[in-house]
Amino acid sequence: METNHTAFRRIVTGHDSEGKAIILSDEIPSRTYMVGGTNGAKFHEIWNTKQTPVLIDNVSGDPEENGLILGPPKQGTRIRVIDFPPESDEIRNLTQKEAVEHFKTMKGENASRADENAPHPLMHKTETIDYGIVLEGELTLIVDRGETIAKAGDIIIQRGTNHAWSNKSGKTCRVAFVLIDGIFEENGSQF
Repeated sequence: METNHTAFRRIVTGHDSEGKAIILSDEIPSRTYMVGGTNGAKFHEIWNTKQTPVLIDNVSGDPEENGLILGPPKQGTRIRVIDFPPESDEIRNLTQKEAVEHFKTMKGENASRADENAPHPLMHKTETIDYGIVLEGELTLIVDRGETIAKAGDIIIQRGTNHAWSNKSGKTCRVAFVLIDGIFEENGSQF
């Protein structure tokens, strides 16, 4: 099983007191979280915004947050990179209660849609538009009625649908996700 990935940098720009563009930081992302134990997915939290339109100031640093949060802030955005290891039997055999606990570690227990008829135990739905860009490897996107394999270079536009991710490839897959807060149409709660 492949688990070693090249580190990547997060480069943040801003402005100096004269209004000239500067590089505020250039570093390996420091906020990382393992979800699902030592053999689980590794979340690299990169940046988030708290409103739309985004307030662009000169030199503010990292937006403060405590712990891993599944979705973006209300009316905001989030970018993260996730390293998905090959899926284990431990994940495939999660109970509904265990799946909810899995999402609870990300303050996302309300997103869980696991039940005995779900095509995958980690089915979930968020009120967001998510752009997933596969950087390395391949990952299976599972929805209520179908699935497809996304490979390096593919881009997934996840539109508030019930879904799960499954790495059936035998190698770690790295995906960059941009999450944008959304709102379902009035009749969207029926989806």
